[in-house]
Amino acid sequence: MRSGAKVAVVGGVFVLVAGGLGYGVYEVVLGGGEAGGTETASASAEVRTGPPDKDEIRETAKDFLAAWASGDASAAALLTNNEAASEPLLAGYAAEAHVTKAVITPGPAVGAKVPYTVKATVSYEGKTKPWSYSSELTVVRGLTTGKALVDWQPTLIHPQLTEGAALRTGESSTAAIEAVDHNGKVLDKEKYPSLGPILDSLREKYGDKAGGSPGIETWIEQADEQQPDTTLLTLAEGKPGKLQTTLDADAQAAAEKAVKQFSGASVVAVRPSTGSIRAVANNPATGFNAAMQGTQAPGSTLKIMTAAMLLEKGLVSANGSAECPREVMYQGRTFHNLDHFELPASSSFTTSFARSCNTAFIKLIDDTKNDSALPEEAREVFGIGLDWKTGITSFDGKVPDETGGEAAAQYIGQGTVQMNALNIASITATARTGTFRQPVIVPQSLDDRQLATASRSLSQNVTRQLNDMMRATASWGTGKSAMAPVGGDKGAKTGSAEVDGQGKSNSWFTGFSNDLAAAAVVQSGGHGGDAAGPVVAAVLSAG
Repeated sequence: MRSGAKVAVVGGVFVLVAGGLGYGVYEVVLGGGEAGGTETASASAEVRTGPPDKDEIRETAKDFLAAWASGDASAAALLTNNEAASEPLLAGYAAEAHVTKAVITPGPAVGAKVPYTVKATVSYEGKTKPWSYSSELTVVRGLTTGKALVDWQPTLIHPQLTEGAALRTGESSTAAIEAVDHNGKVLDKEKYPSLGPILDSLREKYGDKAGGSPGIETWIEQADEQQPDTTLLTLAEGKPGKLQTTLDADAQAAAEKAVKQFSGASVVAVRPSTGSIRAVANNPATGFNAAMQGTQAPGSTLKIMTAAMLLEKGLVSANGSAECPREVMYQGRTFHNLDHFELPASSSFTTSFARSCNTAFIKLIDDTKNDSALPEEAREVFGIGLDWKTGITSFDGKVPDETGGEAAAQYIGQGTVQMNALNIASITATARTGTFRQPVIVPQSLDDRQLATASRSLSQNVTRQLNDMMRATASWGTGKSAMAPVGGDKGAKTGSAEVDGQGKSNSWFTGFSNDLAAAAVVQSGGHGGDAAGPVVAAVLSAG
């Protein structure tokens, strides 16, 4: 929450209570014509049905934009299909965001959608700055009146505005920060757009510790107070305080470029020896930090953890034989391999791992004599679900206790397992060294927060076998093609996670190169090596 001038509404007229600003004149550019009023249908008028026609779309968009730009929130709200929700935000454009002038220019309609640009002026306590952005509206048929109305969405006011959020202008409650990577290179959201939400979070949490002073800004105040405000415009710079992060500018740049290849992509890189997060990137770059907060089934990338558990229990060895039939049943649920492939009976467990054989893993669940063996491994060795304190909001993974078929599904990263790219990168980092080190994006010394610790490490023997199996996957298994450009001591694991109602599976991939581990997911990307693989390879090569 930040501070800003308050405005009271008296008899429909804005009265400024603080700040002493004059209420500016609004303008609108509409290519001729005057703003229209709200039509009142007579009781006998016929209620129209069907989609609005071109004339209705043009006139409704023109009237709405003109009313909004002129500062008449009531008239603009009446032209939407949700007057109660729209009027406070429309009124707040002047009263709380302190926009004193707005020139709104609509573009040609595309069907029922009308794009427009806004060129506004924001003024607060003698500070004035221009502000421009683009958005769009959609004209729909009113359900009860039959009138053509603007379909109300908060994004009409600003494309980043969400339900329950509001625009504000005032003095920031926290000082600005100048975030730097572990080498002292400056990290900003213009050069590294995926860091936008992360830098906002870091500022919210550590701005007062970094030694800066507040400025005057326009921001989005989120409905959820746990989510950081999003700064949209800076009218007056405060003095930023320097904040050290664990990120690496080169790895971050590679991650930003890599995720742009795919819609719905996330990647995280972690240093196994320290737990330092080196890169975080998402596409789309703004809004929800899916790389660290997402919750999805990770597919066969979780076989790293399953393999560790089976190795620890002595049920398999990397070079020992492991059956890989076309399909296997466990307590009434049938599981099969991709395209129903099978491996020769003499094949090693490494081959099953490198080829991502599902059945080789699931058929061993009976031998553990414990349906909770994998959840226990997740908590005790890999630190999953132990309340990580990375420095910003993050999800620390979930492998809940299950029985029967659901427990078996977890062995291959399906069922009720929930992970994100951060979690899988951490699992790979733990496998790399044998010891869980909780990922962090700012040093622990910054606030002396308590980091999560696992109760035990993997033995050197199990760690060596895990690394060897991942090396096999990268050199001749399912990760060979994706990892070809990566140098150093390298290993990998592919994964694809089926999602109900989704035609194509999510693509997962994780790997390491020397002292860097990375994991990525691409929504509806298919096989792990096809989409997520190149993303991980690009980050590992840069790091």
